[in-house]
Amino acid sequence: MSAPHRVYLVPGMFGFGRLAGYDYFRHLRQALATRYSDAGVELVTEIVTTPPTSSLRHRSRILARAVQRTAGESGPIHLLGHSTGGLDARLVLSPTTNLDVAPERLSWTARVSSALSLNTPHHGTPLASYFSTVSGTRVLYALSLLTVVSLSVGEPSLAVFSRLLAGIGGIDRIFGGDLRLISRITDVILRFVDDEGRGEIHEFLSKVRVDQGAIIQIMPEAMDLFNAAAEDDARIRYGSVITAAPRPHPVRFAKRVRSPYSAFSAAMFSTLYQFTSQRHEMYPYARPSAREEELLTLGIEQDVNDRSNDGIVPTLSMLWGKLIWCGEADHLDILGHFEDDQRPRQHVDWIASGARFTRKRFAEMMDAVVAFQLNQR
Repeated sequence: MSAPHRVYLVPGMFGFGRLAGYDYFRHLRQALATRYSDAGVELVTEIVTTPPTSSLRHRSRILARAVQRTAGESGPIHLLGHSTGGLDARLVLSPTTNLDVAPERLSWTARVSSALSLNTPHHGTPLASYFSTVSGTRVLYALSLLTVVSLSVGEPSLAVFSRLLAGIGGIDRIFGGDLRLISRITDVILRFVDDEGRGEIHEFLSKVRVDQGAIIQIMPEAMDLFNAAAEDDARIRYGSVITAAPRPHPVRFAKRVRSPYSAFSAAMFSTLYQFTSQRHEMYPYARPSAREEELLTLGIEQDVNDRSNDGIVPTLSMLWGKLIWCGEADHLDILGHFEDDQRPRQHVDWIASGARFTRKRFAEMMDAVVAFQLNQR
């Protein structure tokens, strides 16, 4: 019997493994398991728990240790990184970088078949420049809170969140860095979480607050140096999934807003989108080939340019290796955190972006992911 394929799921800036009982990669894991089973291939999935905003080098060392500890003796290995998780994968696999890791801890890299990135800022994101400011640091904390709340805490607390947000008087107080307001919202929401879950969320948010090394490192000017130093391993197939969210439009959002929480979420996305669309003049993104341009036009169904983005990462910054799938989606839609068009309770939307991402598109994307991993495309 052949050894199983091992897929390592690496979270990004707002990601985690399990938090307050919520499995961040649940939809991805289920989709992978179904497709590997259909292909008659044994699969083992592993989730790598990395600090959300720590330096890429530190996160990559954690990734190296996690794989070395769990990879077994044989069988193909696939790294699947979302957001900055895709950079962790590139860094740990690069033969030209020094992670200060003993060589025996990296022996598993010889078995890596593919490295696939989902919505990864390979050429940086302008949003990082804002997050590095004093007020931006507080917004980063608030966005991390919003992510944890919307995905893991559930409807009762969101109702309370909606009432709190109704009294804020506008998003400016959050983006103005009103730390007392953010702390108040955090305390009220966490009353709905049991002691263990509350501790886990506090620990996650504390990591965001005290260590933000990756924020500086994913600025476009910093990623210019990263790309000069971190070469790809010629033995490994690299691929990328790329998305763009629709440009925020008041009429489109008005149709989707059903509560103060949705209104806040839509306003948050609109602001993030505007920051992310501010291209750096000196450090360009990837330039798609003619074939890639054709795929982007067909998949995303809108003009893709330097201002296109998913609310966090510019679309053209996501391109690395082979373009295996592209479509309209925001930063977390691609993991299955979208407004479900068929079974609303099966998927929890991250933020009101207006993207038309559905179960059908998620299935198409996962088909492409597994086909790439199994070297069928």
